[in-house]
Amino acid sequence: MQYRTFGRTGWLVSEIGYGMWGLAGWTGNDDNAIQRSLDLSVELGCNFFDTAWGYGAGKSEQILGSLLRKHAGKKLYTATKIPPKNFTWPSRRGFSLDECFPPDHIREYTEKSLRNLGVETIDLQQFHVWEDAWAADERWQRVVEDLKKEGKIRAMGVSINRWEPWNALDTLRTGLVDAVQVIYNIFDQNPDDALLPLCEKLNIGVIARVPFDEGTLTGTLTKDTTFPPDDWRSTYFVPENLHSSVEHADRLKPLVPPGMNMPEMALRFILSHPQVHTTIPGMRQEKHVRSNIAASDGKGLPGPLVGELKAHRWDREPTEWSQ
Repeated sequence: MQYRTFGRTGWLVSEIGYGMWGLAGWTGNDDNAIQRSLDLSVELGCNFFDTAWGYGAGKSEQILGSLLRKHAGKKLYTATKIPPKNFTWPSRRGFSLDECFPPDHIREYTEKSLRNLGVETIDLQQFHVWEDAWAADERWQRVVEDLKKEGKIRAMGVSINRWEPWNALDTLRTGLVDAVQVIYNIFDQNPDDALLPLCEKLNIGVIARVPFDEGTLTGTLTKDTTFPPDDWRSTYFVPENLHSSVEHADRLKPLVPPGMNMPEMALRFILSHPQVHTTIPGMRQEKHVRSNIAASDGKGLPGPLVGELKAHRWDREPTEWSQ
């Protein structure tokens, strides 16, 4: 496992982190398999774990808390998120700070996360949705500063809405945000336009989420793929999205180098970007832990292949199903 300095926090975080949404919000989970996968990730050097209160109403946080206690001798970085008060993902233009993150709500859910995790301090607390229109509102700014002074959080971050990397730029310029979490992968390269250059300038930690485009970039989905009704992906991969996603993925398959599969190529593309500090695939099975972490060997991808993959940028606009 390779490590990168997480912006101005100075933390050395694993290039491959652990995305914990699937542990509490998706179907097909095996609790024993999940525990083995988590333990294996720690054994192989993963030290950055991203969860949220919204992943199973605290269940995913509790799973992480158990992992922290089990591996108390190792420094594992905890990153979680405050749900919007109106429990609407993503936020929408016109939502007010009072509807999503009034000060008492920020504090209330930070306290809930502290209890779920069983810690005195959260390394990285994040807003689970965001609108840049709130950037200058002093109310969230004051409570963030207070939580840091009280030692309840070490750093504050923003999880940027899907396909809206521009929707936090003014917020970053306040100097109160230490990290951003944004969708960045072979298809979703638009953070390169303005967000990542600003993060470099301000020395802000960058978490690349959705490295496999919710599964498309594994190369295993087909136009006939279905998900159970209670699985979030059943509302995301509506035919309009599924068919187009599969077609885009199929065009990538001839570019996969010999001896490499599409998931590895997807991870290596992300890790080839020096401004990305960690990426957080979901890893519910041990085989996925091993294969994903193996991509963190410092080699990235050859420059010519990165250039070819950049041509597969796919700019999309949020819709009613993109959540």
